Amino acid sequence: MKKIMQIAVLLLSVIGWSQEAVKQDTLKTVTVQGSKRSIKKSLNLTANTTLVTSKELLKAACCNLAESFETNPSIDVNFSDALTGTKQIKMLGLTSPYIMITEENIPSVRGASQAYGLSFTPGTWIESIQITKGAGSVVNGYESISGQINSELIKPMNDIPFFVNAYGDTGSRFELNTHFNKKISDKWATSLFVHGNARVAKNDMNDDGFMDNPLGKQFNAVNRWQYSNPETGWVSFLNVRYMNDQKQTGQLDFDPDSHRLTTNYWGSEINTERIDLSTKIGYVFKDMPYQSIGFQNAFSNHNQQSYFGLNQYDIKQQSYYSNLIFNSIINNTRNKFATGLNFTYDKYSEFVNLADVSRIDNSVGAFFEFTHDNNDNFSYILGGRFDYHNRLGAFFTPRLHVKYNPWDKAVLRFSAGRGKRAANIYAENQNLFASSRVFSVLDSNGKIYGLNPEIAWNYGISFTQNFLLFGKKADVTVDFYRTDFQNQAVVDVMNSPQQVLFYNLDGKSYANSLQLDFNLEIIKHFNLRTAYKYYDITTDYLSGAYQRPLQAKHRFFGNLEYETHIVEKGKQWKFDFTWNWLGKQQLPFTESNPHHDRLPEFSPSFSTMNAQITRTFSSTFEAYIGGENIGNYTQHKAVLGADDPFGPNFDTSIVYAPVFGAMYYAGIRFKIK
Repeated sequence: MKKIMQIAVLLLSVIGWSQEAVKQDTLKTVTVQGSKRSIKKSLNLTANTTLVTSKELLKAACCNLAESFETNPSIDVNFSDALTGTKQIKMLGLTSPYIMITEENIPSVRGASQAYGLSFTPGTWIESIQITKGAGSVVNGYESISGQINSELIKPMNDIPFFVNAYGDTGSRFELNTHFNKKISDKWATSLFVHGNARVAKNDMNDDGFMDNPLGKQFNAVNRWQYSNPETGWVSFLNVRYMNDQKQTGQLDFDPDSHRLTTNYWGSEINTERIDLSTKIGYVFKDMPYQSIGFQNAFSNHNQQSYFGLNQYDIKQQSYYSNLIFNSIINNTRNKFATGLNFTYDKYSEFVNLADVSRIDNSVGAFFEFTHDNNDNFSYILGGRFDYHNRLGAFFTPRLHVKYNPWDKAVLRFSAGRGKRAANIYAENQNLFASSRVFSVLDSNGKIYGLNPEIAWNYGISFTQNFLLFGKKADVTVDFYRTDFQNQAVVDVMNSPQQVLFYNLDGKSYANSLQLDFNLEIIKHFNLRTAYKYYDITTDYLSGAYQRPLQAKHRFFGNLEYETHIVEKGKQWKFDFTWNWLGKQQLPFTESNPHHDRLPEFSPSFSTMNAQITRTFSSTFEAYIGGENIGNYTQHKAVLGADDPFGPNFDTSIVYAPVFGAMYYAGIRFKIK
């Protein structure tokens, strides 16, 4: 039995997980039986990793990956603009381009998909999410700066035959998710996930003449195949996926058939089609269950056609990713290593209005990661990789994670690492196209839009202590992380409300993040989660040093969850309430605008509340109702220059608070087991 368990664990590693992720999944399997916590932090993992289970994803209106973090204090969720309804995530105060976002440890949201890619993965497809703060593993690449988010999809071998989730809300958004699963044999299984959503009515809660959320529809489907044969040591996955997403936003009277690219009414359409194909194949050596080899391959074709008023932006990205990983030990299982090669190819066909900024990027790299664990109180992961990129050049990426358990139920962690990336300045800042700002790149000597690559070091320390408080389980965690940029592609909206400037950093840019968590089981099945976050994020702009715009220095988070005892036939009630408070935020410069189109230097502080009630009628059927922003707080002026959208003061990108008011929703979930 012990050997079978070892093989099962290693089967996961050969299909692309690092040794740390394997230990995490092992922990997850053990913990699920002993605890019902939906967010889990281990005292044994070397990296500072939080595991978000599928149970947590059901606690909010979890319609896609971007909306999966509303009840998680590790990730900040904000709206990116006043029109598209797109939610932007931040980790350690830095936006998603600085986070390595992977799906089953294959890079997924990057390049052309940065602005909207998180909305392309439905929440019901996700089995779990691993959130790692600080520098990630070198096995996954060199781009991670503030952390890594890895989502694991439901595995065909573990899935039920049928699942359906239907959802609707007062914002006229409707969704349907269906899962079909078939175990063909004891070695083969396949799943078909089909997702569709639509928003069918125009909403203008603040009466500014612009839709608060876009009209839209999305069709999304994936077919997964899994082969697993512990007797021979082979395991493999094959995923084929198609997605089509269409959004229309702008003024209420805008008709795309009549008014597209005219000045009659301001409007926007964002149409995206995406095809993905990925494979994983691995082999565990039969006589050496600690040794394995895995091969990952992924191809994607991402095609976005869009316009924002009179600004046109089209981008097509064809990508290929390949990763070969070998796992083994040195002398004994306390000393493990992972090594391998990977290759990345990206072809961008990109047009900003009439300007052709297309390019081809490719890189090849080799990595080695050593893990030592004394199985008692000390472990570390030391990794490095060497890459050659046709635009970034040749460079070395070091990463280090250290864990020490000083006493019972306590863990101290430290991490440090370097990240390097090419900033896709237009794809990552599409919200600025929905304004009258003129885009200007001030530097021209670099190889990426005339800019140099971004380089940053991240350092962090974390301490967690579990204890009993009045006989109930409690824990406290203190995290501090600092990111220092050696170079950055500065996005400057502090110089003029009519311009956005892009240039290489000349001076300092850093991000300090302090987070204090306190969690308590008040009574059985009644849990409290709280967090306080402090951010000191400063960049030297041409006009001086400022806090990062639209980033609150102070944030508070609170979550209460309660479940009744499961009674006959699985009947149960579940209650969840989340409160977020955001302090004042530095706003982009608008002082030179006419008085009625100015905003103050800082936004007011505010809070939002979300709640959900779920009624489980049986082990196969449940219904839920809930609300977001139930306090109905909205930004007073979300669209500047709304009365003259083709004038010089029009701007929809300065959003610090919800635009849409209180939203209520309901849904059902049905399973065939």
